[in-house]
Amino acid sequence: MYVITGATGNTGKVIAEKLLAAGQKVRVVGRSADKLAGFVSRGAEAFAGSVDDAEAMTRAFTGAKAVYALFPPSLKEKDYRGYQRRITEVLGATLEKSGVQYVVTLSSLGAELPSGTGPIAGLHELEERLNQISALNALHLRAAFFMENSLQVIGLIKSMGIFGGTIQADARIPMVATRDIGEFAADALLALSFSGKTTRDVLGQRDISHQEIAPILGAAIGKPNLRYTHVPNWQAKMAMAGMGLPGDTVNLLLEMNDAISEGKVKPTEPRSAQNTTPMSIEEFATEVFAPAFQGKAASA
Repeated sequence: MYVITGATGNTGKVIAEKLLAAGQKVRVVGRSADKLAGFVSRGAEAFAGSVDDAEAMTRAFTGAKAVYALFPPSLKEKDYRGYQRRITEVLGATLEKSGVQYVVTLSSLGAELPSGTGPIAGLHELEERLNQISALNALHLRAAFFMENSLQVIGLIKSMGIFGGTIQADARIPMVATRDIGEFAADALLALSFSGKTTRDVLGQRDISHQEIAPILGAAIGKPNLRYTHVPNWQAKMAMAGMGLPGDTVNLLLEMNDAISEGKVKPTEPRSAQNTTPMSIEEFATEVFAPAFQGKAASA
């Protein structure tokens, strides 16, 4: 039995679908039973519950051999780091008690650092907690910057014609499509060839800067002259506060972006065939970004 937390999310959905296609027994975990119904029709067992609920996760993990674990996004939490710590303790305690033999976690580049990286520091704590469970084989997937983060500026492009953010325009960083993270994790779960406590970088197709991806995204939506605009932190704070994000969360996100710009959040492995994933930013632009910009369901 495989248990997939965040099964309706970008990575969890891909994992669940691939495991089911391979004929595996799968228990999908999510907050909404209705959203899990599609998996049930394909043979999965649904479990509606929150990852920060210890009693629920104890039941969800019972009988499982392997678990995919993550922090479900919840950026409107007033104490985001506290939210992360609650989930870390629940996952640590339930994995320890349930007898699960394998776990694959969605972590991040920079998770080796204990602080100074915004919400990534919470993933450092998650890795450390799970690494304390002696009988557990843990694989922490340290993913690069999500290509999907660009979807958050669609409204800004439509209203002001600007693709903006606080990461420095010329900072060349690895970027990965969440679909590829899901494929990577599913392959690791199907093989279960890892042992002990290990990490693996997931680096996307290539390193690229925001000033390089802007015209690529623009071309896909009929705006070939789209350019990236670096937004100062003070201005971003005002914009994110206007979106209803708590001040603590805003500060964490800005700290993370500063750490990315400064090169603190970086791979710990050289790029190789094993940690390079297939989807390019050009493919993402046409298959995911453009449909989302047009209000259609993305093909990924």
